[in-house]
Amino acid sequence: MESLEQIRDRLLARFPGATVTLVTNPGPAAEHSLLIDAAHGRDIALFLRDDAALQLDYCSNATGVDWPDKEIVDVKKVSVPDPAGGPAKIVEEKTKRTEPGCLEAVYHLYSMALRHGPVILRLRTANRSDQVKLPSLTPVWRSCDFQEREIFDLYGIVFEGHPDLRRLLMWDEFKDHPMRKDYVAPDDFEWEPTPHDEVLEQAKTHYPVPATPAAGAAAPAPRTPPTEAKP
Repeated sequence: MESLEQIRDRLLARFPGATVTLVTNPGPAAEHSLLIDAAHGRDIALFLRDDAALQLDYCSNATGVDWPDKEIVDVKKVSVPDPAGGPAKIVEEKTKRTEPGCLEAVYHLYSMALRHGPVILRLRTANRSDQVKLPSLTPVWRSCDFQEREIFDLYGIVFEGHPDLRRLLMWDEFKDHPMRKDYVAPDDFEWEPTPHDEVLEQAKTHYPVPATPAAGAAAPAPRTPPTEAKP
């Protein structure tokens, strides 16, 4: 199979207006990937599937990633003159800036026909708030169907063109997306008739604790089930 660099170069030649970036993986697996812009996502996916040399006809896995906003500190060394006339001092000047976060969909592609892969594709949203749309790749690889629904459910990426985009694991009325890194679970998320341990302590802040009977007070009479009338 062609290297990722060769695939990237072919994609850039085939789609001149596209952005295709090689993302390296420094880990032991060294599974590098291609980050493509959302506008060309569907067209590039079709090309990868139908190209005679690649024939990436199967998507084995699609998953989501949350990249929160990141605070970056830029350090610059500047020369400060000495008021007493001595040599200038070199000091570090620090400035902070925020790098906006995004949501990401990652696809692992294989060729069943040519027995090679994976080729890993990445698509990123513009931000994590009001621009979270990506093109659905389910029309290209049918195996993406439930996996894109899971990403939508847990991360909040809206896949345009998906044939049946709705929650998969959480119920329809559920709000938020549990796999986002800034998600805060409610205190009473674990419902049970007799909460215990941490759940009990959290529940006490939301629900009144039953009053305990005073010392020496008579215990309430046990309830007896009603008897059924004989026919």
